[in-house]
Parts: sequence; structure tokens; C-alpha cells
Amino acid sequence: MHEPDLPEALATDLDDSFEQLVLAYQNRLYAFALRLSGSPQDAEEITQDAFVRAYEALRSYAAQRVRDMALRSWLYQITLNVFRNRVRGHHLQLVALAQEEDETAMDPADDPQTRPDALLEQVEFQQKLGALLAALPERYRVVVVLRHVQGLTYGEIAGVLNQPIGTVKANVHRGLRLLRETLDEQEKRAQAHPTRRAPRERQDT
Repeated sequence: MHEPDLPEALATDLDDSFEQLVLAYQNRLYAFALRLSGSPQDAEEITQDAFVRAYEALRSYAAQRVRDMALRSWLYQITLNVFRNRVRGHHLQLVALAQEEDETAMDPADDPQTRPDALLEQVEFQQKLGALLAALPERYRVVVVLRHVQGLTYGEIAGVLNQPIGTVKANVHRGLRLLRETLDEQEKRAQAHPTRRAPRERQDT
């Protein structure tokens, strides 16, 4: 079933169609929850709770309301609310920005970027970005993840957060600027204090 057809299907027969909703959104909602919470276990629980709440809400809505829903932004809004209720204040773990499902099966010989040394650099950079993103204040972290990891439009994000589009754009811009400034500062410190290799011990002959 295509995503644009889901609201009509849910309005017509919720129980038979809800599984299609879960299949369409479970990976994206889990990834969103993981970026916010930093914990795979919390992300799983958040995603499960979000679908339970979604089902209960849909069951109580009139059919026409379901047909008229902006389903994607509504689901992200539920997931964000569950996150805020369950894991606010928890210590955020290190989570890389790249998602495993985005990895390709390209032959390393075909692409120099997939050589082991290049892959190591990519992983290290992704981990660094993940840590920096986790350290952002929530109002910036949420919008940056929704816009640049989940790919929602500014209008959809405004619907998720119940904020004006101008506020959303300003927070995305501010969040990205904080990330860039922190990355630049780390690069400057790394250049000013390069890692020195310890001299190898001389062996007696």
C-alpha cells in the first residue's frame, strides 16, 4: 500500500490497515527516537508506545478526520511527545548520524570512499557529529533531526512542533550553526595540538 493511500485505508478499516502503517513508519520513527534519546532500548520502547497511542487515537477519531490527517507529521508528533514524557533528562549515549539502512553494497574496488581507511574516517566523523548533535539543546536537536535526518519539510516540522514556520527555520539555522562552530573549534584544537606518536624503543643488537 502506498503512503498516500493510508489515511483512506485507516478510515475504512483500521484493524486491517494498521499493520501497513506500522510497516511504513516503524524504521523512521525508531531512527527518530534513537537520534533524540541516544538509547536503542529507549528508542524501541518509544516507538512501540507511539504506535499504541496512534492506534488508540485513530480508533477514537471520526472517519473523515482520519482521511484529512497529515499522517507523517502526526506520527512524528506522537513520537516526540512520548520521548519527552519518558526520557527527558536521561544521559544521551553516542549515536552516529548515519543510519545502517542507508549503507550500500557497492564493491570497495569500485569506489575509493569504501576503502578501509576512508571508511574509518567516515565512521569517526559520523560519531563526532552524533555526539555533537546529542549535545545540542532539545529545541535545536529536534528540528535538525527532523529536517536533515528524517527529511521533513519546514511545514511538516511546524505541524509536529505546533510552531510558526519562521521559528522552525530559525531553530534549524541556529542548530546547524552551533554544530559548525563546534566542529570548527575542534578542528582548530586538533591542528594546534596534533597527536604525537610515541618514539619507538631502540632494540639492542
